[in-house]
Amino acid sequence: MLRGARQVGKTYSVRQLGKTFKYFIEINFELDKDVRYFFENSINPHNLIEKLSAYYQTPIIKGQTLLFFDEIQECPEAIKSLRFFYEKMPQLNVIAAGSLLEFALSEILSYGVGRIETLFMYPLNFKEFLWALNENALSEIIKNSNYNNPIEVPFFKRLQDLLKTFLLIGGMPEVVANYVKNRDLKICQKIISNLILTFKDDFKKYRKRTPVDCLNEVFNSIILQTGSKFVFSNVNSNSTYKTMQNALDLLVMAGLAYKVYHTSASGIPLGAQINQKKYKVLIFDIGIFQQIAGIDISTILTADNVNTLNKGNIAELFTGLEIISYSNPEMPANLYYWHRESKSSNAEIDYVIQIDNNILPIEVKAGTKGKMQSLYIFLEEKKLDYGFRISLENFSQFEKIKTLPIFAISNLFQ
Repeated sequence: MLRGARQVGKTYSVRQLGKTFKYFIEINFELDKDVRYFFENSINPHNLIEKLSAYYQTPIIKGQTLLFFDEIQECPEAIKSLRFFYEKMPQLNVIAAGSLLEFALSEILSYGVGRIETLFMYPLNFKEFLWALNENALSEIIKNSNYNNPIEVPFFKRLQDLLKTFLLIGGMPEVVANYVKNRDLKICQKIISNLILTFKDDFKKYRKRTPVDCLNEVFNSIILQTGSKFVFSNVNSNSTYKTMQNALDLLVMAGLAYKVYHTSASGIPLGAQINQKKYKVLIFDIGIFQQIAGIDISTILTADNVNTLNKGNIAELFTGLEIISYSNPEMPANLYYWHRESKSSNAEIDYVIQIDNNILPIEVKAGTKGKMQSLYIFLEEKKLDYGFRISLENFSQFEKIKTLPIFAISNLFQ
């Protein structure tokens, strides 16, 4: 089962996979409404494949056919059938995907948890953007660079320029594909505008749960509060706290936002030490962010450092989204930060991640300068050997601080 926000490439990816099979059947429950009738009468997989094979005039054979249930949220019985496909026909290849799938799953008491493999999809990250541009050589240069072998200046400048472009267009597949084809930022901005309208039109589908106006207000406030603790009193809304909280939870369920929980980071797992009431919120795509925030294209293209951009919030958002894209695809992404409030020593770490059994603190510095007092405080308090500074500087290391170029976050997960 593929899960993720609308338009992140779920259907396209399955269709590409389908080309590797002898037979491929795509069932779109939103378009092929008549097919729902088969599932309403029986969810026995043997009965279903007989009817589906006849309906689509395509053989359904174990090992040779890929059966794709798209927009499966429109047919709850089809969701329930997945566990029986696993139990009774485990050698048949079946994939399911859908928009707002999380809502449908929340209303089904049992759909085969533990029997169905789940993969979470996100917008493209920077490395995937380079691949889309056929800049595979640059991707390899990043991969093979380190603190003893920094990136050479010409390649570093080229990567900075490509980063600026990525900050403008983001990682939505339709936008990236259009940029690869036309290299026209204005067209990309129009596509992003249409995507935003699509997402907001979807809010009407939530209205039984939360008023549409409140969803819009919370969605816009996520943009405004990027980089700081999310506070409902800062949302420009007349809705109640409970209504706004519900709206935020729905946006997270839809994959349009991610919560970054505060953790004490005193040990692993980090998620066992979170404060449920204290979190930041990230919008799911950097291109969506910059357009709603109203950031001028020329500001990004002419910036000497990312600090020029929205007081560094873009750098922090970009870093968070990169980390999410490299998280375990079989689990919902989890992000954490650390903050200590003290009269004598106030400190905050933008992100704290766990790789294997190691806790890694990450401080994002949008420019090429900046003190690292919070990072040193964290390292001393938690007795850690080193931490990471994400910036526009090249690879380097000074004492316990390892500096990583902002476009090389992928190296943390090699």
